[in-house]
Amino acid sequence: MSRMRHRARPVPTAAAVASLALTLVACGSSAGSGAPAADAGKGTVVVGALSNGAAKQTSIAVSEVAAIRAELPKSVIDGGELSIGLGFLPSGSPPIGYVGTDQKTLTGSEPDLGRLVAAVLGLKPVFGNATWDNLFVGLDSGKSQVGFSNITDTEQRKEHYDFACYRKDNLGFAVRKDDTWNFDGDYRNLAGKTVAVGSGTNQEKILLKWQSQLKAAGKKLTVKYFQDGNSTYLALSSGKIDAYFAPNPSVAYHVTTTAGTPNATRSAGTFSGAGASLQGLICATTKKDSGLVKPLADAINYLIKGGQYSAWLAAWNLSDEGLPSSQINPPGLPVSNS
Repeated sequence: MSRMRHRARPVPTAAAVASLALTLVACGSSAGSGAPAADAGKGTVVVGALSNGAAKQTSIAVSEVAAIRAELPKSVIDGGELSIGLGFLPSGSPPIGYVGTDQKTLTGSEPDLGRLVAAVLGLKPVFGNATWDNLFVGLDSGKSQVGFSNITDTEQRKEHYDFACYRKDNLGFAVRKDDTWNFDGDYRNLAGKTVAVGSGTNQEKILLKWQSQLKAAGKKLTVKYFQDGNSTYLALSSGKIDAYFAPNPSVAYHVTTTAGTPNATRSAGTFSGAGASLQGLICATTKKDSGLVKPLADAINYLIKGGQYSAWLAAWNLSDEGLPSSQINPPGLPVSNS
């Protein structure tokens, strides 16, 4: 899945401040490194800052790595900045990218990884936030050097872009915290369940296929649709549905922001956004043959080996989406599923 089209939202008490921030981000693009970034790629990056409870604020020590910096094109080194494209307008997409509680700084798992990578490269991270379509316009024009925006590796996109992957592209099942059911990876596990899904999404396509397969076997899977995330989670808490099938980061966000409340949820399992036969991957995305993909992958691998990567994932409650290494242009979603 290339973006989270049907986003989960926390209960109002957990989202009051973030809601105002998300409204403000729609007013225009945001640029600048923001307060959490390290100076000139050296020192400490504070991840999860200004997240309104969606993440555990964590200070991560990270320094410039000269050998990796030397792999950068000379023009990038001379410029001293890493221009990072985000595609979170108009409303933000917690927990992966949105405006923080100061109502101006871009926060989320994606901007934070961009800050960490820029620190390894010895560059100042500068963010440009746009709509999803304009994110790619920015990459094509050179306005942005790299996209950190929940972008899925697909064979179709490889015609124009290079990928350095850093996270699994997973879908997840949200259930009530006291529900003991878990998805075991086999769609037959869903027989007799009522599951909500967002209309027009990748997860809907997968769920409807499972529904058809179960029907052919004489079993029933009921699929429900609701207007928005709030309505869906209200139906879940009241028992009208058994589960909500959504992008895993949005499931993790709701689990984190409702913990300890009467409406608390938990994750009941994940499934690859690319389907059963291929693990979907989220990647740092650059214009093809820009010379950036190798230093980006090397920077991510440096963070993986040094433990900063796992600390970043843990801060955002995304540890189940971790990868053992960053690969350059691994197999992506086939054109038929892009």
